[in-house]
Amino acid sequence: MTIFPPDPNLTALRLELARLRSERGWTYDELARRSGLARRTLIEIEQGRTIGSLRTWHALAHALDVSVDHLFATLCAGHTPPAEAAD
Repeated sequence: MTIFPPDPNLTALRLELARLRSERGWTYDELARRSGLARRTLIEIEQGRTIGSLRTWHALAHALDVSVDHLFATLCAGHTPPAEAAD
């Protein structure tokens, strides 16, 4: 029997991005300037129209001065992360 992991919480990920951007008082233009990403890309990610690549999230983590781990930890919001799962 195959046991599938729960779906990643992409909503929590995009909301964390929006929270971090807002916490810093940055506009989409400012985050775009700091990350090297297009303003449109940032809007699309925050509004849930696209997910973004690993390279995109890496750039965002550096621009926001947080770890990629911090951002991606939100993907497990609402379920037990693998490292904490009971054996």
